[in-house]
This record gives sequence, structure tokens and C-alpha cells, in this order.
Amino acid sequence: MAAICAVLWSGQAMAAERGPVTNLPMPRFVSLKASEGNVRRGPSLTHRIDWVFQRRNMPLQIIAEHGHWRRVQDHDGAGGWVHYTLLSGVRTVLVEEDMAPIHKLADPSSAVQAYAEAGVIARLGKCVDGWCRVTVEGSKGWIKRSAFWGLMAGETRE
Repeated sequence: MAAICAVLWSGQAMAAERGPVTNLPMPRFVSLKASEGNVRRGPSLTHRIDWVFQRRNMPLQIIAEHGHWRRVQDHDGAGGWVHYTLLSGVRTVLVEEDMAPIHKLADPSSAVQAYAEAGVIARLGKCVDGWCRVTVEGSKGWIKRSAFWGLMAGETRE
């Protein structure tokens, strides 16, 4: 009986981890498609604009959905409601470690291709064993998972 309850409970927990509008995983990461995006206090055009995101491709985490609106937050936890047309499924990350080395291989002893300053936005590729392949301003390589924000804990990418 306990096993049946555990299975039912885990099924309910998994259902709760899906967006009510899109049925996509929640929370999840996306990026800002536009060079500017109004961040509103609530999910409609009648709600006040609290501020404007001003970095194209900035990674954002969707934490709620309502109709055509997504509640997002940035790496600092600041956020609000953004219209879904301003968001893209293209995955990017924000480098948090200053002068983070980008290696040729997913190995700290491999050659360093480039260094990324804190605040740089990189396009995210494959992630394995604590390393992710990124593209930063034309440079490609592998960066330690701990050096950036924009990936769920335990998430892997093929």
C-alpha cells in the first residue's frame, strides 16, 4: 500500500512541475528574444511596468505562466511578468566567474580557448559531468558548470 501511495504522490508531484498553459517543465530557462522587454507587475498590459530588461539573449527563468504571460526572474532574482513573444527557447547562460576559462575539451588540463568575463552571455550547448559547451562571441569551448547561471541543478543537455 505504501508503494502505491508513493507512486501516486510522485505522479502528482510531477504533474505539479508542469506549466498550466504550456505543459512544459517548471521552472525552466529561456532567453530574452528582444533587445528590450517590459517587465510588468501582473500578467496583462494594464499592469504597471516595473522595469525593462535591456539585454538581448539574457537568460531568464520562468517560474509561472498565465495565458500569454510568463513570470520570469533573472540571476539576481528580480523579475515580473513578460509577454511570451519576447522570450525564446534558445538557451543562454550568464557567466558569473570573472575571467572564467573556456577550455578546448571538458577537462581542466586541456588548452584554454578563451576567457569569459563576469556578465558575459554565452549560448549553451551540451552539458556533461559538470562541464558545458558554450559559444561566446565566436569562441567555442567547455566551461565549468559552477562558472555560470542558467542551468537547473542536475540538468544535463545532449
